[in-house]
Amino acid sequence: MSTANTATSATGRRKNAVANVSLIEGTGKITINRRPFEDYLPTIQLQNEVLEPFQHTKLLKKYDVTVTTNGGGIHGQTGAIQLAISRALNAIDPELRKILKPLSLLRRDPRMKERKKPGQPGARKRFQFSKR
Repeated sequence: MSTANTATSATGRRKNAVANVSLIEGTGKITINRRPFEDYLPTIQLQNEVLEPFQHTKLLKKYDVTVTTNGGGIHGQTGAIQLAISRALNAIDPELRKILKPLSLLRRDPRMKERKKPGQPGARKRFQFSKR
């Protein structure tokens, strides 16, 4: 489906973060919000989470990745990027689904922040109770 000049796009979401990913055949360069991958994601753990779909499919240095992400925090954005990369790889080669699906890399994490309830200070927290 994809040739050397064609970009494959996909969207991933996690909590309030949204990531749009574009994959183009290349040398493995990753850019997030026009910044180098290593600068945007400060820890090795976050960097490995983004690279996980490439590591499992053995396509680590085959595609250049351009990511635009916004909303949420750095961990939510990392999860959104991971899902978007997995979806883009699946769009390029449907055979990769057999590898990605058992690892839950194609599943959107549905957990969201619980809303604050009226008459209390937070989602679960209650004001202090005084018996007398």
